[in-house]
Amino acid sequence: MKKTFDDELSAVIVHNDKQLQNIKKDTAKMNSDSEKNICQSEEILKELGYELPPVNMHQKATLRLNDTDCLEWDDIVAEAEKHLAGKVLIEQIFAKEELTSNEEFLVKLREDFNIIHKLDPIDWTIPIVAGILGGIMDVVLVGIPERTKQGTSAGPLSDYIRGLFDKTFPPEEMEKLANSKISKTPFDAQDNRNTKVYVEGLSAYYHRLLELGHDPILAFVVGVLDVLKGTMTTIDKKGKIVIQALDCYADRGESNLFAAIAKVLRHLKSDVTTSMGLSAPLMGLFNLFQFGSIGEFEQTIAEIVQGMYYEGYDFIHFCSMSIPTMITEVIVRVAYGIKMKKEGHSLTESVAFTSNRQKHPKLGTELFLAHTVATAINAGKVYVSENPLAINYPQWIAFAKYSIAQLKWTLIKKPEMRYKYVQDILDEEWLNTYNETESLLKEFNNG
Repeated sequence: MKKTFDDELSAVIVHNDKQLQNIKKDTAKMNSDSEKNICQSEEILKELGYELPPVNMHQKATLRLNDTDCLEWDDIVAEAEKHLAGKVLIEQIFAKEELTSNEEFLVKLREDFNIIHKLDPIDWTIPIVAGILGGIMDVVLVGIPERTKQGTSAGPLSDYIRGLFDKTFPPEEMEKLANSKISKTPFDAQDNRNTKVYVEGLSAYYHRLLELGHDPILAFVVGVLDVLKGTMTTIDKKGKIVIQALDCYADRGESNLFAAIAKVLRHLKSDVTTSMGLSAPLMGLFNLFQFGSIGEFEQTIAEIVQGMYYEGYDFIHFCSMSIPTMITEVIVRVAYGIKMKKEGHSLTESVAFTSNRQKHPKLGTELFLAHTVATAINAGKVYVSENPLAINYPQWIAFAKYSIAQLKWTLIKKPEMRYKYVQDILDEEWLNTYNETESLLKEFNNG
């Protein structure tokens, strides 16, 4: 088995320690013999009548350390291994009491690291309160969307946000924009009258859910490509992916990337306040989930999501649901920053824009706890209402994000950072010892 550097270093240290112990024994014996010889010589000289000179107690004996040629590491290791048999452990050079003391020191360093990342009562209170407030906002203010004769309606906050969208993007102006050539795209087929490949479920009600060019996120990848290539990309109600070009829309494409992006933006803008508006981000991908047997009618996940979209679970409702999630996030970050400032940290150190564990040791855990509480409340809302429209999509995304981050921190990052924390302190101790030794050697050589 190939020896590691740690094995080689242990062998060298143990070998040098044994040499030092032997030198100490030899030196002690030599000093003892020399002392006897000196005493005998002094007695003989006195008997012969010689007067011995007084001893100068202030005279210093000096010893110069000769410069030696530097040896290669492999030669040093070979010399050590020549005098040692079997696997060598560095623990051999320590007494039992020293090993116990070393282990206690390491345990203390690890505990110090854990204390830095351990939540105190205030740290627990912040995320719990934030999560509860976010959850209550979701239940009371966001509500559950439903289609009425007056349009889609939900909770007070959702209705207010929908009103803001209508005010910002007046339906009359959006209709004019939709009829303008500058916003017409090749992926906007209302049904199968002009398609070459039949798309299951393509209709005025569902085409924006099935056509990926209408997705608020995928539109800037798939939709832009469709405009550049003159195609339409769909995932139909049965989960089949179809990419096809419609001859009647051949003049709607663009050859310039920036023109294609601008056209997609205008098209999304024209559709955002329509009765069957844009889907929630990535919602169209759920058409691929052709499995499950949910509820009284044993529907698949894809069928559940299609029904949710039909009932008004669209991009505007997604924006409404995002507000409680953002409020939860903001409360945690602001409260965390205030607490850091009161503990004596600078404003720059206290402002928590990032959840980097080195800069903000506890923030990531607090955010995870807050979104866990808010998600649990939303899960209760879904359970009580027995309605999938009660699902807060942005909240579950945030929960998934922070759960993965927390799991990664617990299993991978935390042990790595704890090891680095301990190792950095040990390295600093070693450096101090080295500097002190170097200083003593210089004083010794200088007399």
